[in-house]
Amino acid sequence: MREEILKALEANGRIELAGLADKFGVPETEVANEIAAMEREGIICGYHALVNWDKVRDDHVTALIEVRVTPQKERGFDRLAKKIYQFPEVDTIALISGSYDFLVVIKGQTLRETATFVNEQLAVMDGIISTATHFVLKKYKDHGTLMNSEEREERMPVSL
Repeated sequence: MREEILKALEANGRIELAGLADKFGVPETEVANEIAAMEREGIICGYHALVNWDKVRDDHVTALIEVRVTPQKERGFDRLAKKIYQFPEVDTIALISGSYDFLVVIKGQTLRETATFVNEQLAVMDGIISTATHFVLKKYKDHGTLMNSEEREERMPVSL
């Protein structure tokens, strides 16, 4: 039942306990206890609203920063990752495979502010070899959710 609860919460974090209990045919307290246990175990790490900031304001920037590092002896990547995620500008950091080691998601107010943070704070850290910055221009889908529900598939009608 754990995975089913997780999938339901991932699809709709506001689903009510009663709805989950009905869906799985179990008492509401059983669902509540299972969710509480997963929170304690760190399986459920938080609850967030998915916001389309483009519809709220246009003074925001999201940047994807690829970071190449030198792993530190006996600590691998963890110590450097911890230094990076301490910055409030860092929304997400992930160890990745490929040409770069980390993918860092930065949130800022302007392109200049974000670029300044990358150049003056991130890129100069000990252990960082290089960075590559990519600015997000438009999101079409985020966390499985279409960001503009008004967009429709543009196909011409065809009859056979």
